[in-house]
Amino acid sequence: MENVENLFDKAVGEIERMLNTKTVVGEPITVEGNTLIPLVNVGFGFGVGSGEGTEPKKGTGHGGGTGGGGGVKPVALVIINNDGVRVEPIKSGTASALEKVADTIGKAASAKATA
Repeated sequence: MENVENLFDKAVGEIERMLNTKTVVGEPITVEGNTLIPLVNVGFGFGVGSGEGTEPKKGTGHGGGTGGGGGVKPVALVIINNDGVRVEPIKSGTASALEKVADTIGKAASAKATA
């Protein structure tokens, strides 16, 4: 039976493995002369527990476990083109994140076309 410290260390190690700069800053995408770099907000939570007990007629027992969850939400796009570099926030609301990103890309492309 693993103790709480070992369970905790494994959970933290897995979180550290998952989090890196590519988790927050996405791969660059080029669309119509605009280089787009997505920025995301990453959140997570986890718990660890362990216990043991004895029952006179049944003997001893041990138990333990870990659990966790997380999420990723797009928050902005870095747009790089001939006009320079700017950050366009992706506002929260009723539209899906994909619709918001498509809208921001469309605005960036049309701004370049009218410039």
